[in-house]
Amino acid sequence: MSKTIVLPEGTGYLAGAFLSSALLLVWQGMTVVGGARKRSGVEYPRAYAEKAEMEANPAAVLFNCAQRAHQNTLENLPIIYVMTLITALQRPTLAAGALGLWVVGRVGYTLGYVTGTAKRRTNVLSVVQYPVLIGLLGMSAWTIWDLVKV
Repeated sequence: MSKTIVLPEGTGYLAGAFLSSALLLVWQGMTVVGGARKRSGVEYPRAYAEKAEMEANPAAVLFNCAQRAHQNTLENLPIIYVMTLITALQRPTLAAGALGLWVVGRVGYTLGYVTGTAKRRTNVLSVVQYPVLIGLLGMSAWTIWDLVKV
């Protein structure tokens, strides 16, 4: 006997937003970090160039910046995913929009960081991720409130 699962309207947008975050990670990992690693000469399995390498090779600085942008995205993703999934229980379209905007912000963050000047990770495109983070926190709390209130 099979059971039918009914997905709420807007779930397709949610799937698209999750896919966009996967594409972000592939782009960061393969193109941005992989390319910077090749140009810097920092070989696997090392995650970062040493200080002496950075002083001798400007490409090593760019590699470390690329690696850090990618790592920071990986560090934040579980938090964003949890809040997105909680919000999506009642508001999948809103959750999808928030996650999509967060991904756009992370693209800006990455493009700024890989300039080699860490301060450029905060730019006109990257700052969108911060209100989205706060918004997802509020929307997920609101969803939990709606689900548990008596």
